[in-house]
Amino acid sequence: MRTKYLILIIAFAVSLAFGYGAAREYYNNSGDDPVSSPGPAHGSNTEQNTVDPIREQMKTMNLSEKIGQMVMAGIDGYEKDDHVQQMIGNYHVGGFVLLKQNIRDAKQMLSLINALKETNRVNKIPLFLSIDEEGGQISRVPDELIKIPTSKKIGEMNNSSLSYQIGSIIGEELHSFGLNMDFAPVLDINSNPQNPVIGDRAFGSDAGIVSKLGIQTMKGLHGQNIISVVKHFPGHGDTATDSHLGLPTVNNDMERLNSFELLPFSAAIKNKVDAIMIAHILLSKIDPDNPASLSQIVITDLLREKMGFDGVVITDDMTMGAILNSYEIGEAAVKSINAGSDMILVCHDYAKEEAVIKALQQAAETGLISPDRIDQSVYRILKLKQKYALSDQLVQIWDAQKINDQIKGLFEQFPSLKGRQ
Repeated sequence: MRTKYLILIIAFAVSLAFGYGAAREYYNNSGDDPVSSPGPAHGSNTEQNTVDPIREQMKTMNLSEKIGQMVMAGIDGYEKDDHVQQMIGNYHVGGFVLLKQNIRDAKQMLSLINALKETNRVNKIPLFLSIDEEGGQISRVPDELIKIPTSKKIGEMNNSSLSYQIGSIIGEELHSFGLNMDFAPVLDINSNPQNPVIGDRAFGSDAGIVSKLGIQTMKGLHGQNIISVVKHFPGHGDTATDSHLGLPTVNNDMERLNSFELLPFSAAIKNKVDAIMIAHILLSKIDPDNPASLSQIVITDLLREKMGFDGVVITDDMTMGAILNSYEIGEAAVKSINAGSDMILVCHDYAKEEAVIKALQQAAETGLISPDRIDQSVYRILKLKQKYALSDQLVQIWDAQKINDQIKGLFEQFPSLKGRQ
């Protein structure tokens, strides 16, 4: 009888794993942020007897399902196709990223997102549905929405309340479409005038301003139940090469990184950031042999152990020239996971997405990636999905006017902002 009750308790706990409300922590330094509910007192019987629903969920997953959770894939075109069906049905991917070429207008975007969710109902775990929505030139939302100014323009105004409201409005935009993750804000410090890829995507060249405004934007996203993936660790600001085309080299030493590039990321970690994107850049004085996205020194030794980050680490797109010019994509994916990454982002080309999944599967089956290494990442991924109560519930109504009215209201509150678009 006792065994029977234990089984019932475990089953109930697993069923709740992805139905919890988005349990969020309030930060001590801002009244705008959500507050966590108090847990049981340390050492209480409740705590000692609690079954970890995530661990129980993982016990029901086979290796293919675990590997799938560690991959975020791109999509070809405007509609769900056979490749998407394969990614969901055969490979159980953890999420999808929508790019500009996937979005024609609001109606089509909503239809695509709902199709992804509906298809994924065959799986036990809801999808991360992500997008790059920074404002300015990196804006993927459809043209029915008024555009948000660049981070550079926000930085020039240097107003914490404005930054929070920008994050909140972007979060509401994404949430209204059924998305749950934003690859933003950019926490790079734009310190190199020759930088071809960061520029006005950064809040500026001052570490303090980037830290302050970036954290407020992150909190605004959180307030709308959107996961913020800050980027591009350990800092893409002092580069002169576009990592989409080649591998940038940063010659700064650890003393310089600690006093400058790492400051915004350290602030984000102190403010409970959930996920961090790793850049494809070479830190020649830290790890001269591996890009940061493939470097155990950068991801595990620096980010996790020294800086104390235990959230989800996502690579930048592995189809970028910085990686493919020197590595076979499957090889790079295995190196990145062993270095400490949790999710491999593959934005383009179904064949490359499949190659990554098969390489990870083979590496796991042969012991090149250990079971413990896989379980560490899968646990972090499932924990984040539970925290934000992700679901595959469809979105039926989308109200552009409501969101545009909020953006207009922001322009009225900050009149100089409109001229800075």
